[in-house]
Amino acid sequence: MYAILDIESTGGKYNEEGIMEIAIHRFDGRKVVDKFICLINPEREIQPFVSKLTGINNKMLRSAPKFHEVAKRIVEITEGTTLVAHNAQFDYRILRTEFRRLGYDFQRKTLCTVDLSKQMLPDAESHSLGKLARSLGIPMSDRHRANGDAIATLKLFKMLLGKDSDKNIIKNVVREETHGELSPTQLDMVCSLPSETGVYYMHDKEGEIIFLGKTKNIKKRVNQHFTNVGSLARKLQKETKKVTFEETGSELVALLKEYQELRRTKPKHNNIARRKLFSHIINFEQNGEAHIILDIEHSKSKADQKIGFNGIPSAKNFLNKIRSEFEICPSCLHPKAPCLQNNEETDTLDCNEKVLSAFEKYSIHRKNIALLDQGRETGERSFVLIKEGRLQGFGFVELNHQVNNIHILESIMTSIPGDENTTFIIESYLRKNNRLKVIPLNSAP
Repeated sequence: MYAILDIESTGGKYNEEGIMEIAIHRFDGRKVVDKFICLINPEREIQPFVSKLTGINNKMLRSAPKFHEVAKRIVEITEGTTLVAHNAQFDYRILRTEFRRLGYDFQRKTLCTVDLSKQMLPDAESHSLGKLARSLGIPMSDRHRANGDAIATLKLFKMLLGKDSDKNIIKNVVREETHGELSPTQLDMVCSLPSETGVYYMHDKEGEIIFLGKTKNIKKRVNQHFTNVGSLARKLQKETKKVTFEETGSELVALLKEYQELRRTKPKHNNIARRKLFSHIINFEQNGEAHIILDIEHSKSKADQKIGFNGIPSAKNFLNKIRSEFEICPSCLHPKAPCLQNNEETDTLDCNEKVLSAFEKYSIHRKNIALLDQGRETGERSFVLIKEGRLQGFGFVELNHQVNNIHILESIMTSIPGDENTTFIIESYLRKNNRLKVIPLNSAP
């Protein structure tokens, strides 16, 4: 017996979403024998993008029953069934979370039609529900509404059942009741974590750090470690007895903190990166007397006016980016080529200035600057201090704090020894994130 399920949730932070619509079709393998379709008052606001996608708004749900009013019906219609959903882990997690809020441990076996279709229809262009339905000729109505998607999932499941003549695939992909879910101990650990940016540490029974990482959402990332499959996930699930964390607010600070902590603690389940994080550099070369060109080179070290990249494609993307942004002639981005703008000296010098401007924007070479980002809480900013082009450390200041004096920042920062890897981390982040505020610093006491 199967329960074909689809849920529309409010969106929001991980494990804080609410159910706003649910559709369940109890299916005996041949026909639907019962169904339950209902709007639900989630007792929280719907995210605007979700409302736009589904057409469901807060006003529609004011008079709808709350989850605790329909919970018994959901238990009854799914009793003795395997839950079937497209991306079943998502729907099952949302449903279990709602029951957990009521103090009830809801457990069912689950079957995911995404997993099933990937195995039985490996050549499909996409395994999303909408695209699969179109490619297989399955009619769909009320897309992104619970019942419309549940009916489409039911039709897809019937088709896949028909193709699985030996029943081997279904046996392999049926998940155990607790697969993808947390033990009570793990649940306690996850519930105590914030949904914020920072660094997390997983400890064994002796208190030793066995794994650490940086993330934009500590709660979500640790939850994934406890629910993922694979050899690393199994080790962490078995050995982790405690999780601690340090919020940073800034992803750049988290990256630098992670780099520092990996080298300090050397956790046994982390793959410690090579001594050098980058494999290639873009270097300045002089072609003739005046023409500056940029060239990609394989490099064992990074010094002076060299910008590091993790591979040739990344370096080429950067050259294309600055060529477009600074209107640099294509020949200036390739070695041994004359400037194509013009042969006049003034135009060559202009092209040189553009190349230098690009380097100035995306490099920290010889700079005295503070990089400002969001802090750990409202009214706070994080800063990364760079002196003479080398990382000094990071810290946090109040919004009204004047961040322009090196000596003041040095007195309140947490030191991180700078090296060519930290320079690579910072410059890579600068290339990808435009929101950082760059503050030139003076060294006056």
